[in-house]
Amino acid sequence: MIILDGGLGRQLAAIGAPFRQPEWSALALMEAPQFVRDVHDSFIDAGADVITTNSYAIVPFHIGQDRFDALAPQLLTLSGTLAQAAAEAADRQVKVAASIPPMFGSYEPDKFDPQMGQQMMQLFQRYLAPSADIFLAETLGSVLEARTFLDCFVDCAADLWLSVTLEDVKPEPAMPRLRSGEPLSALLDVIATMRLDGLLFNCSQPEVMLDAVTCVSAFRDRQPPRPTGLGLQIGVYANAFPLMDDDYEHANSTLNEMRHDVTPQRYAEYSVQWAAAGADIIGGCCGISPDHITTLRATI
Repeated sequence: MIILDGGLGRQLAAIGAPFRQPEWSALALMEAPQFVRDVHDSFIDAGADVITTNSYAIVPFHIGQDRFDALAPQLLTLSGTLAQAAAEAADRQVKVAASIPPMFGSYEPDKFDPQMGQQMMQLFQRYLAPSADIFLAETLGSVLEARTFLDCFVDCAADLWLSVTLEDVKPEPAMPRLRSGEPLSALLDVIATMRLDGLLFNCSQPEVMLDAVTCVSAFRDRQPPRPTGLGLQIGVYANAFPLMDDDYEHANSTLNEMRHDVTPQRYAEYSVQWAAAGADIIGGCCGISPDHITTLRATI
């Protein structure tokens, strides 16, 4: 079992780092990067095997086009350097996952522009590659976003993980859907013929993750052996947001309260179910703290 870190942005807010919308986690990177290193260290101390670069909000959607044009290379490099330094200081092996975010806003798959998105992803690849053991696309919401990422990163030396976000309201049992409304099966048809080391699900409620893991586990069992002998890894890192219904705009403009029922112990109980269904990689997204990761690691 590989243990990921938790929600970097919300943990920055919890420890008093500069944090607001629309800059989100990028604000700490620009104004007080020591806080970012402190959060990396806290998740490593909690037991994370993989920490994620603080690059999720380094997009025009969050920091504005002018700041993106002027500062993106510098900020991307800094986010990688901070994570790499924390991993190297650990007393055990810790890997760095370079976060490749949705380029046009979380939960906004309809706004994705493939040409512009690919150009931006190439920028992320260039400046995060020196620090990346893994390239991790996070919170992608459509098949088009996923395909663009896989096409763009097909030749990278690091491992390649794709993480998609799911509808929080299940349309029917055992039929998970991406935020775009597309069935998960449509994504599986695409990745069946493409290079991918791990398929993960993130930034959705814990309750919808089990069906997705079960679906991908069955898909994995049907696939022929890979030349490397290593099968597709499956991962989950859910959030503690309240229910996201048909209107996601507020997720990018306000700071939502976290659910109080997603305690460290309850989250660990969900994780046991995901592991039993076939998950190899488990961590947390927004609202999942170092305390959650400590309990998760002890339980798993």
